[in-house]
Amino acid sequence: MFTLNQEKLVSLGASITTDEIKQQPVLWDETYSLYTKKRLEIQSFLQKLAKQYDRIRVIFTGAGTSAYVGDTVTPYLKGKVDEKKWDLLNIPTTTLVSNPYEFLKADCPTLLVSFARSGNSPESLAAVELAQNIITNFYQLTITCASDGELAKRAKGDEDNLLLLMPEKANDQGFAMTGSYSCMTLSALLVFDTLSLEEKGSLVSTISQMGKTVIGREEDIQQIIDHDFERIIYLGSGCLEGLAREAQLKILELTAGKIVTAFDSPLGFRHGPKSFVNEKAVVFVFVSNHPYTRQYDLDLLNELKRDNIANYICAIEVDGKSRYAGNSFLFNSDAQSVPDAYLALPFVMIGQTVSLLASIKVGNTPDTPSPTGTVNRVVKGVTLYEYNKM
Repeated sequence: MFTLNQEKLVSLGASITTDEIKQQPVLWDETYSLYTKKRLEIQSFLQKLAKQYDRIRVIFTGAGTSAYVGDTVTPYLKGKVDEKKWDLLNIPTTTLVSNPYEFLKADCPTLLVSFARSGNSPESLAAVELAQNIITNFYQLTITCASDGELAKRAKGDEDNLLLLMPEKANDQGFAMTGSYSCMTLSALLVFDTLSLEEKGSLVSTISQMGKTVIGREEDIQQIIDHDFERIIYLGSGCLEGLAREAQLKILELTAGKIVTAFDSPLGFRHGPKSFVNEKAVVFVFVSNHPYTRQYDLDLLNELKRDNIANYICAIEVDGKSRYAGNSFLFNSDAQSVPDAYLALPFVMIGQTVSLLASIKVGNTPDTPSPTGTVNRVVKGVTLYEYNKM
């Protein structure tokens, strides 16, 4: 797909999605550049809150893939920030809007970090409005891909709402979120990670190179897609569990449910969900770079191999002292020191490419995968109800 000309891609209904997956390594470099330009403003904004309050609740929020950004970054960032000062939570807008009384507290100073591709989803807007009405000391960090979206418009001129726009091309025009997910994930990491600017720059350089490796190894992924399967399972620990959820959603979206999917953590998978494995299943395990967590990931891979039930088992991992002895999509050992949250970016490109190729395999058009039109790029049909504080 990545080597086909535009005419052929258009005929397959895949030109937009293919280009948007392929361009991500360049977008990550742009995201880092945008961060460096706004770094002092970001630091000033966060320091102002830190001086003003003893503890600030930080809620990462979004809907669908945008919510999975929070799933991906929260475990890592909780281990980096001073949790006596910053209370990090990940709560989807779809949960906040239906159950605001359970999460939004009037007397709890709160920074709402909104992730949004378009900034026009009804739940994204409603979550902000609910928080504004309920929370006394309320602040926002808006991370979005659309400068003309409603969230971005509302942020402009509001000193309590810091707007971080992603690279223009991160505003995916295809049905599935690809570059928008990875750029917003990277942006959140850059904002809250306590690493030095130089260390962050080095990480971005490494993952960008890893992303280019994925593009150059499409044939390896195609060989997996050529297997006879009907199910795809993604597993990952910690940050990579959030990634597994996003990867399985891409399969669901781009094949319109023609390939059924599941996700879990390697440890959690044994507790019932492993029943999903049959002779028509392909299992991918995102293997952690952390030596402790990696042991659990490799244990499950080896167990699945011994079971000898799945059609195909594949580890997605960085080469190191310990690795899976079976099938793997292996990255160079130079990336051994990359934290899992950053590793999620090149890893997700594998999942996106799997979904793209699987969509073509089942006869779907990746750019417009919903045959009924009942599932839309920006969610429609949501009725929002007035909330009265009790």
